[in-house]
Amino acid sequence: MYIFSPLAGSPRRAGIVLAVLLLGLALAGCASAPPPNDSMNQAQNQLQMARDAGAADYAPVDLGFAQDKFQLAQAAMAERKYADAANLAEESRADAELAQAKARLGAARAQIQSKLRENTRLRQEGEQDAAGTPQAGQPAPPTNPAPTGEMPAPSSSVLSAPPADGFQTVPDAQQQPAANSQGGQP
Repeated sequence: MYIFSPLAGSPRRAGIVLAVLLLGLALAGCASAPPPNDSMNQAQNQLQMARDAGAADYAPVDLGFAQDKFQLAQAAMAERKYADAANLAEESRADAELAQAKARLGAARAQIQSKLRENTRLRQEGEQDAAGTPQAGQPAPPTNPAPTGEMPAPSSSVLSAPPADGFQTVPDAQQQPAANSQGGQP
């Protein structure tokens, strides 16, 4: 029985085939990952958006992680380790996105706190106005208010004096018609 082996025929031919295979594998490994320019640009843009949103104030730790990973991605690019650079750029973008979200949340919370303080101040002013106490920096209200244009009530002596022709008698409660539920006449 005969077994066909292409390398068995000549040792020189086997060395050439082996060298070509190794060279092919080496070239395939180098050319397998192109430079991750898009990932790097996205990470850089996201970092800038996080800074613009106030991440330095509201999420400094997450912003620091994003910046550190972006610097590592740049170093990997310089060393032509494109797969590492792409991974680090993606991590940097994600960290910057998180920092931006936390910054927006922090800014919204600060705005809510400011509105709550303003509402409390206005409520206290309203309560002071209702109680009649003057606030600091405002003049006291006048003690004799100006007439409002309404007719003043008669004095108590006019109301308590009996009419000149005497009092009228009211019939008994049994003879009187029932008043409606509103307290007036039917």
